[in-house]
Amino acid sequence: MKATASTRGGKTPPGKASRIKEDRHFVTALARGLDVLDSFRSSDRILGNQEISRACKLPKSTVSRLTYTLTKLGYLVIAEDKAGYRLGHATLSLGMAALARLDVRKLAHPLMQQLADVSKATVALGSHDRLTMIYIDVARSATPLTVALDLGSRIPVATTAMGRAYLARCSEAERSDIMDQMRAQDASAWPGLRAGIEKSLREYGKLGCSTSFGEWQKEVNSIGVAFNPGGGRPPMAINCGGPAFTLGREFLLQTARPELIAIARQLEASLGTAP
Repeated sequence: MKATASTRGGKTPPGKASRIKEDRHFVTALARGLDVLDSFRSSDRILGNQEISRACKLPKSTVSRLTYTLTKLGYLVIAEDKAGYRLGHATLSLGMAALARLDVRKLAHPLMQQLADVSKATVALGSHDRLTMIYIDVARSATPLTVALDLGSRIPVATTAMGRAYLARCSEAERSDIMDQMRAQDASAWPGLRAGIEKSLREYGKLGCSTSFGEWQKEVNSIGVAFNPGGGRPPMAINCGGPAFTLGREFLLQTARPELIAIARQLEASLGTAP
C-alpha cells in the first residue's frame, strides 16, 4: 500500500510573497536558496536544474547559480552520473541536529509503536511547515498493508487528519494566516478546502480528533490529534491511519481514537505542558 503527497505544498504562496516583499529585512536570495533545498522530498534521490526550476517557479539560470553555490557549500552534491543533484552532508547534518533536539520523539515512539501494533496501522508524528506537515517519526505494524510514508515525508495541511488537527490546536491568528496562504495558492480549490477545514474544526471540538476519510487520498483513512510539545515550540500532531479497506471509520473512531487521544495527553503530562 503506497500513498504519496500530491503536491509540493511548502512553497511560499503568491499572497504571502507580496507581503514578504514589503519586509526590508527579508533576504530574497537566501529564501530562494532554501526553496531549492526544500524542493527535495524523501522520494527524490536526484533532481536536475530543470526539475528544481519547475518546483521553485524560478528561471533555470537563477536555479543554476543557486545550485552551484549550494554545491560549493556542501548542501548539494553532484550525482555520480552528473544527471543532477542530491542533498549533501551539510543539509543532512542540519536535519539530524534538529531531530536530535526533539526529546518528544523519544517519548512518543514507544507509545506510537504500541498503537501501530494494536491497530495494524501507521502512526506518525509530524510538525508544521507552511502548507504541509512533515513526518519526523513513524511507527508501523508488522502487516505489509500500511501507508508507505517515511521520515521526512510531507502531507498537505488542508486535507489530512494530521494537518487538520494542527489547525485545530494552533492560534486563531496562525490558522487565519495559513488559510489565507491556501486561498492564494489555489483560489479555485479554496471553497472546498475551507468547507473541509471548518467541518474539521467543529469535529475536533466534538470528538477530540480530526478525521480524513478518503479526503486526502481516496484509499486512505486517518485520524489525528495535536498536542503542545512545550519549549516555546508550535503544536505537533500524531495521526493513525492506513488503507481504507482495513481501517474503517468505525474502527478508527471507536477503537483507535481513545488510544490516540491518550497518547497526546500522556505526552503533555510527561513534557509538563498539560492544560
